[in-house]
Amino acid sequence: MHRHDMGRSGRLTTGLHHARRLTRVAAACALSLMGVLAAPAAWAATTAVDGAEAEAVKQRFEARFDGLKATAVNPTPYGLYEVQLDDELVYVDPEVNFVLNGSLIDAKTREDVTRARKEALSAIDFSDLPTELSIRQVKGDGSRQVAIFEDPNCGYCKALRKTLEEVDNLTIHTFLLPILGPDSVTKATNVWCAKDQGKVWDEWMLKGRTPAQASCDAPLQDWTALARTLNIRGTPAVFFEDGTRVAGAMPLDMFNSRLERASQAAQ
Repeated sequence: MHRHDMGRSGRLTTGLHHARRLTRVAAACALSLMGVLAAPAAWAATTAVDGAEAEAVKQRFEARFDGLKATAVNPTPYGLYEVQLDDELVYVDPEVNFVLNGSLIDAKTREDVTRARKEALSAIDFSDLPTELSIRQVKGDGSRQVAIFEDPNCGYCKALRKTLEEVDNLTIHTFLLPILGPDSVTKATNVWCAKDQGKVWDEWMLKGRTPAQASCDAPLQDWTALARTLNIRGTPAVFFEDGTRVAGAMPLDMFNSRLERASQAAQ
């Protein structure tokens, strides 16, 4: 996935900076993942907690890591506390003596708890997307929907476009997000201002045919503002009908699986 500084707030930048610091902290004092999940009643006894205890953990965490503000702190069924740092997650014990910075795996179900939780936290209401700012393309009956944020010079976006060639009965809402430099802005503007936006976009992304020069009032600032609101940090960013998202390109089987799951949830 191509990443670019989207000009996020100083608070978020600070949070991510400290999150990187936590990587070094975790290397020295992280809990053994499987040990945590296999631990007996000593861990389980800490799961029945209330808001006051979670707030106490939050205060301990912020005191332990001076200058790092937790967005939220919640108990988990695993005896740990989940600490949200904007869009990042770490886990701590009740006394904040240990930090787990990485994926938490449920040993019984093999589920990546962290990934599932991040999906839930980052989910949106698909119907709230301002699709008037997107290029709409309908394949087959268009019964399923997906929204994609793409930069015209993003190689991973082009790979995803080739994958989508194999998918039918799909409505694609493409939000142009030219973040990779001035040439991306020029190409995005030319595509948006073209008479047949979808055709010109596909010819560029799939066949390498440079969009002809065109001029109009392209909503460049609206695209950028929307990406910031949705906390999009790179392209492609894919949103499914159930509100979940995937950052980056994905193989066909994964895309179809996510698409089917999202379509069933939206019915």
